[in-house]
Amino acid sequence: MKRVLTFICSAFMAMSAHAGQFKTIKDVEVHYSTFNSTFLTPQVARSYKLKRNGYSAVINISVLDNYQAGKPAITADISGSAKNLLGQSRELQFREITEGSAIYYIAEFPVSDEENLTFDIEVNAGNKGAGTLKFTQKFYVEE
Repeated sequence: MKRVLTFICSAFMAMSAHAGQFKTIKDVEVHYSTFNSTFLTPQVARSYKLKRNGYSAVINISVLDNYQAGKPAITADISGSAKNLLGQSRELQFREITEGSAIYYIAEFPVSDEENLTFDIEVNAGNKGAGTLKFTQKFYVEE
């Protein structure tokens, strides 16, 4: 439980600059955050086997059920890619992390300084909703 709280705090601190990043797809809210992996503490990075350096970033996605009390997290199939301005695409390999009632989908990817990436994420929560999440974010290398 302590690991979950540490990860949640790290992820939401990184999200605070972009509070409210979510998209409603049918009956679910898809919350998303991307951030440089240096926002994670070394302990959290180790426990989730994530690279922690200025040239590595993380995308964190959670899917919440809008029609259940408290909007609990639900499972979904998540896949996608990130494309830079030159058209170079990177497939994202999402891992599901479930601890208690929390469910996260995380993927890590390399970044260059001042790189704009357009994310194209497919979310499939079955009958609850399926659709595409698309957004762009600029990354800065932290050395």
